[in-house]
Amino acid sequence: MPINFTTPVGLVRLNITDLDENAPLLSDDMITGLLVASDENVNRATARALRIIATSEVLVAKKIRTQDLSSDGPAVSAELRAQADEYDGRADTEDGEASFAGYVAPGCRVGLEAEEARRWPW
Repeated sequence: MPINFTTPVGLVRLNITDLDENAPLLSDDMITGLLVASDENVNRATARALRIIATSEVLVAKKIRTQDLSSDGPAVSAELRAQADEYDGRADTEDGEASFAGYVAPGCRVGLEAEEARRWPW
């Protein structure tokens, strides 16, 4: 079945480039679990997925050098973790923008007077 990139699961899959429909890195159930654990935030779920893949890369690939072939699992893992940090940063920015609407400057309190909200220092 084709991947639906308009759903949260599909967006996470797109972000982590898990695009092989026949052999996905993570199952839909795993990604759904990551979304639940991330409060349905696609960027946070993406970061968690990248960290899972990075850990797997370190455990499985390791650093190998034989004849003309070399594999550097730790370097790949470091890059995946850096990408995960970027997605966490995006999620932090989104969280900050969402909470800014209710922001009250330090040293001020919000009070109701005559059915109007106004701010004044205490």
